[in-house]
Amino acid sequence: MTATRSTRQRDVITRVLHDAEGPLGVGDVLERARTDLPALGVATVYRTLKLLTDQGRIHPVTLDGETLYESSGKGHHHHFACTRCQRVFTLHTCPVALPSGTVYPGGFIVEAHEVTLYGQCPQCAQAS
Repeated sequence: MTATRSTRQRDVITRVLHDAEGPLGVGDVLERARTDLPALGVATVYRTLKLLTDQGRIHPVTLDGETLYESSGKGHHHHFACTRCQRVFTLHTCPVALPSGTVYPGGFIVEAHEVTLYGQCPQCAQAS
């Protein structure tokens, strides 16, 4: 595998994803990265997200058919999707006690699990 050089665009996009409260869509990455790079284009964001995914530095999360991205290495976690503001947050607690290797009736063997909770985030709940 050939090494890729670090660029300002890659560094900014990596930081945006690292600092995010949860996974972000392409539009959110673009908007936040343009704070530092006003001329950043959406094609550069797509290319950078693909490269960072291929390198294992970030990974895609699919929620309601939309692909979002977050930094890798955050350990076991789940997501909370706000039904009012549409933001997605990372939850560092597991709402389900479901160890790997659990066998369900019919012979289903759990290897991993992913949970997304839906409701209102604290800001939206307070505004209600």
